[in-house]
Amino acid sequence: MPPDFETVHALRCDVALQIARYMDRLGISQLSAAKQLDVPQPTLSKIVNGHTSDLSLELLLRIAVRAGLRITLQTGVIPQEAGAFVSAGRPSAARTFPSKVAVRTHASLKESLRELTPAQRLDAFVEHNQLASELHETGRAAQAPLLPHLSLGR
Repeated sequence: MPPDFETVHALRCDVALQIARYMDRLGISQLSAAKQLDVPQPTLSKIVNGHTSDLSLELLLRIAVRAGLRITLQTGVIPQEAGAFVSAGRPSAARTFPSKVAVRTHASLKESLRELTPAQRLDAFVEHNQLASELHETGRAAQAPLLPHLSLGR
């Protein structure tokens, strides 16, 4: 399979995985979720079970948008660097009532960002994406034996 097809396949699998995780967090039936996301239940079943080969990346992105998932897509030099990352989801109880440490950390981060030049911000953004990619690969490798029904292998 050509690298561009492998990259799109990796993105499809990762977006489907993010949707499946969202479904798991909801804790409702596929039928209820399908109604909420305005998608046929059999399509949602394919997503949850990792059968994404006949689903378009565009469809998966539309479903992710309907779910309120803020997804960042990343491609790379090789297909294995591609991934879909949830940058922020819907507010959870933990986000609604953050800890004092989280509040102080967030304030400190905002203050630090004000002191950066645009070039430094860009460098920080690039470094963040590289770290996120490494974290994603580590997570994917750790999940591979746990989720054999998802077609994550490339």
